[in-house]
Amino acid sequence: MKSTDNEESKPPSLLSVLGSVMASMFGVQSSRKREKDFVHGKAWHYIIIGLMVTVVFVLTLWAVVSIVMKLAGL
Repeated sequence: MKSTDNEESKPPSLLSVLGSVMASMFGVQSSRKREKDFVHGKAWHYIIIGLMVTVVFVLTLWAVVSIVMKLAGL
C-alpha cells in the first residue's frame, strides 16, 4: 500500500473522520491512522461527529428497548 506525500498531507474526509470515530468507540485504531488524525485532522470535526454518533447510538438503543418492551406487553 503506497501513499504519496500529497495524500498524507490532505485533511481527512468526512468518511475518514466517521471511520476514526467508529474505531475509537471500539478501541481499535491503528497507530498510523491515529497519528494522521492528530496531525491533519481538526478536533472539532471529531467532536461533532462523535456527538452525532453517540446520539444516534442512544436513540437506537432507546428504540430497540421500546420495541422489545411493547412486544413483551410491558
